[in-house]
Amino acid sequence: MKDIALNEIHKNLNAKMVPFAGYNMPVSYEGVNIEHETVRKAVGVFDVSHMGEFLIVGENALDLIQKVCSNDVSKLVDGQAQYNCMPNETGGIVDDLIVYRFNAEKYILVVNASNIEKDWNWISQHNTMDATMRDLSDEYSLLAIQGPKAAEAMQSLTNVNLAEMKFYTFEVADFAGVNNVIISATGYTGSGGFEIYFKNEDAEEIWNKVMDAGAEFGIKPIGLAARDTLRLEMGYCLYGNDIDDTTSPFEAGLGWITKFTKDFINSDNLKKEKEEGPKRKLIAFELDERGIPRHGYDILDENGRVIGIVTSGTMSPSLDKGIGMGYIPTEMAKNNSKIFIQIRKNAVPASQVKLPFYKG
Repeated sequence: MKDIALNEIHKNLNAKMVPFAGYNMPVSYEGVNIEHETVRKAVGVFDVSHMGEFLIVGENALDLIQKVCSNDVSKLVDGQAQYNCMPNETGGIVDDLIVYRFNAEKYILVVNASNIEKDWNWISQHNTMDATMRDLSDEYSLLAIQGPKAAEAMQSLTNVNLAEMKFYTFEVADFAGVNNVIISATGYTGSGGFEIYFKNEDAEEIWNKVMDAGAEFGIKPIGLAARDTLRLEMGYCLYGNDIDDTTSPFEAGLGWITKFTKDFINSDNLKKEKEEGPKRKLIAFELDERGIPRHGYDILDENGRVIGIVTSGTMSPSLDKGIGMGYIPTEMAKNNSKIFIQIRKNAVPASQVKLPFYKG
């Protein structure tokens, strides 16, 4: 198990620490519902330093990224970020990620913690154009400062006008007295905010200044459990649950990041799938009765036949009802149509709904 740079601080805050993707990570502090509400209404800070960062530079950097990624990275300008995925050769997804463009020959790819080694090997294997790659994952920490008060709470720490930063843009600037911090207007909660990347040696200083600056705005540390309920209320896919090596971008509703303006790995087969339509689809549902849907539960039709499986599910803190996502045959994926979730011995009725669950 690896420890993140702020491990001792989390332990001193009485965080419940759990093994996650090879790291000891804070899963909760006060409790998931309180932490969830803090992010929806004020501002919370997540330590997500387990995420991976790959630096790709050189005149062939863009060519390599275009080859392994489904979205069109050539559309980015300096200071822009882009949500993306890396298709495999069998119709599935190696990982979903964010691509940051610093300039025409410098990019950082931010990948999921559980996939760092797999992703590195995958990109390296396809680096036939000799772009220069460097794994920065063990050198950098990452705080996600999320919520409607995030910009106001953090403004005293930087000269960057946080309130005017557009979604999916970033700047490299001074933050909390530290040089060369990446301030990114991104996040995984649907409540606005920023993700801050910096060297491990600056982690404690930045954490303390973030907590001090945010104190009057009600800032609290938030664990991974609330990160999961927040992202699920928005219908954001979680790698390993809703997307994996067997799910295609079109099945997962990620056609919008799959651009056929260029060739990329498995693009011909994915283009064919788009034209023919996927055989199954990731749907969203709300339970009509009390209950909590969980990952791995069966989805049934009205005759009790198993038609799919729940990939993510929880009791929504904002909506106070059971919500989830899962795959079912495309012909059965219709808004407002009835399905049932097998929760222990009960087939609990549910309604298919449009995402996001949480409208804000």
